[in-house]
Amino acid sequence: MAIARNPSIALDCPDPAALARFYGTMLDWKIDDSDPDWAEIRADYGACINFQRVDNFAPPVWPGQEKPQQMHFDVIVDDLDTAEAAVIELGAVKHEHQPGTTFRVFLDPAGHPFCLCVN
Repeated sequence: MAIARNPSIALDCPDPAALARFYGTMLDWKIDDSDPDWAEIRADYGACINFQRVDNFAPPVWPGQEKPQQMHFDVIVDDLDTAEAAVIELGAVKHEHQPGTTFRVFLDPAGHPFCLCVN
């Protein structure tokens, strides 16, 4: 028995509109950034990610645990090099610590870690 449908996740950040544009463009999802304290991106099939403004936001420090990441996105791509160039153009930063060969770790514009992954 399902008690919910189309769950979403919310990310704390200093600028909801900027982070929504980053992920919305990367995933090609609809962007709603009309509220200065809250933004949302939504896929055609209903999946949703929300972004909420937090004063004095402190980004996670990865791979350390002084400020743990708590969560991260894994985005499946066909080609790591092509995807890397695209997310960097959108404002991501490639992390200096790269622990694998089938994925690459980046920081979004607010400092949250995310990975581009191939099978």
